[in-house]
Formats: sequence, C-alpha cells, structure tokens
Amino acid sequence: MRVAMYYSNRDVRLEEMPIPQIGPGELLVRVEACGICGSDVLEWYRRDRVPLVLGHEIGGQVVAVGEGVEHYQKGDRISAAHHVPCNTCHYCLNGHHTVCDTLRRTNFYPGGFAEYLRLPVINVDRGVFKLSDEVSYEEATFIEPIACVLRGQRLARLKPGKSVLVIGSGISGLLHIQIARALGAGSIIATDINEYRLEAARKFGADVTIHASEDIPGRLRQNNQGRLADLVIICTGVVPAINQALKSVERGGTVLFFASTEPDVTIPLSINDLFWRNDITLTTTYAGSPADHILALELIRGHRVNVTGMISHRFGLAEAGKGFQLVAEANNSIKVIIESQR
Repeated sequence: MRVAMYYSNRDVRLEEMPIPQIGPGELLVRVEACGICGSDVLEWYRRDRVPLVLGHEIGGQVVAVGEGVEHYQKGDRISAAHHVPCNTCHYCLNGHHTVCDTLRRTNFYPGGFAEYLRLPVINVDRGVFKLSDEVSYEEATFIEPIACVLRGQRLARLKPGKSVLVIGSGISGLLHIQIARALGAGSIIATDINEYRLEAARKFGADVTIHASEDIPGRLRQNNQGRLADLVIICTGVVPAINQALKSVERGGTVLFFASTEPDVTIPLSINDLFWRNDITLTTTYAGSPADHILALELIRGHRVNVTGMISHRFGLAEAGKGFQLVAEANNSIKVIIESQR
C-alpha cells in the first residue's frame, strides 16, 4: 500500500508498505480521508522518531474484521480515536482521561496518511465511532479536533453569555469560535496577524476581529462594555500571544492554553496581579476523551458546526508534502485534507 512517509515538514515521501495484518479483536480500515493537524508539523516533537507515518484525524471504511469482533462488520463507515484511555486508573476515575498512561501509549498503525491502517484491540473496544449516512468521510476528520476543543472549553468552564477572546484564528481558533457559539457564548472576538484568517474568523462566527498588532485590551473594553474577556483561548504558541492573553482576561476569568509552544518556553507570572488580587484561572488541555469524540460527532451530524466550509485544500497521498508545507507556513490555508484513495 502507499503511505506518505514523514521525514520533515519539507520532506514527505510517497513510499510503499505492506498492508497491515490484523489479529483477533482488531479491524483493518481503508482510509478515505485524514486531516493534517497542527501537531503534525511540530518538527521538534517528531524529529527523534522519523521517519514515520503520521495522521490521526481519520474517516474510513472497515474492510476486514478480526476474530471475536462483535460490534463492527465489513463495510461499516467509521472514525476512530488514535489514543484511548484505560478508564480504570487514578486519572481516568478522576476525569483526567487524557493524562492516562494507556492513552499516551496507544495508537493505530501505521497512521492516517496511508491507504489502510490497523486498529488494535483496545482502540476497537473504546475508540471506534460509526458514521451515519449524513456524515461524510471528510466531515469525520473533524471529530478528533472538535473533541479536543470541547474538552478545553469544558475545563475552562465556558458558560452561556460569557465573552470569549480567541487569540490565533487558524483551524483550532476557528473551531473554538464555532464551538463557543454553539455552546451559547456571548460576544466572541478573534485575533490574528493574517488577514486571510481574520476573514475566516468573521465567516465562522466571530463578532469582532482585531489584528494582533493592535491594542487588544483596549479594543476589548470598547466592544465589551468596558470589560476584558471572561475567557481567553490561546491558539498559537508564540510568546507575545501568551503575554497578550494575560493582559486581556477579566477579573475572575480564565485563560486556556490550547496551543503548544516551542520546547523549553517559560513565561513570568505575577502571582499577586493574576491570582491573589484578580482570581484569574490558568488552565490547559490535551487531546479529548471518548465521550468528547461522541459529542463532537453529534455536533457534526446535527450541523451545529460548519466543518466542510473549513476545508481549504484537498490532496492525494502523492501530494501530501504540499499539504504539510501549507499547514507549516500557516498562511492562506485553513484545513488541509489528504484523500488516501486518490
């Protein structure tokens, strides 16, 4: 089978691998579509493990079923979580499924940028999601990223009517805008340094967009009855955006660190100004639980989120390198999909 083998953001090669063999309790899936995630282009995070086949935002069809599998059959249209929790450890039992050791060890093989992949037993048991006829394979590639967004906004305790500032209007920021709108947020303001993405933010639900070079706290007060934002969501890992976020959150508000930074980034914090005097909450998020995936699928199925309109580019496996460069450059693209059977 053909795979897009990742060596670096500018070196993604079309190579051949054997079609995975499945065992009892496993599934073989023909990948129809897979999205390129921002984490896929974090070279510092991948460089010690290359070459490898990336891709975890998948939609596909079951083509072979291992012995003992009862709930799925050949021909089922599915999506799947690449990481799944054990559901029984200290972390899972306390609602922190995404820091579970099992979740951090699990994955499917070899990755979504391939014609076929193998789903291990544990993924089949708790990480496969059947697609109804009204959900396309392309739409299914948004289940995992929306699950991550849902978890983040849940941890940030977003409530209806609260004001939201989204810093960074790439694909993660745009999903946060749409989910915040679907969950009843009040005013939603988005920033970016790129006019293409600011226009996308307006298209997908931001009430106000502001170029990141402007006085963000000042503009917030103008548009939010003199107040800063109740919830600030950081969807870019650059340090100036983090500092801007800390200056833009209202007393009693929350800052959600959604994007990763470069390695070893640290920032100074004023304990008195942020915490003791102003009751600011800083929180982070990583991945999504199986329950978040199920809710994400329902939001897509019910057309509560416009995901198809976010797809800016589609490539076959042979052109996957172009897709990686677009995502890494973060300019005039939103969501890039790889169609594995093309």
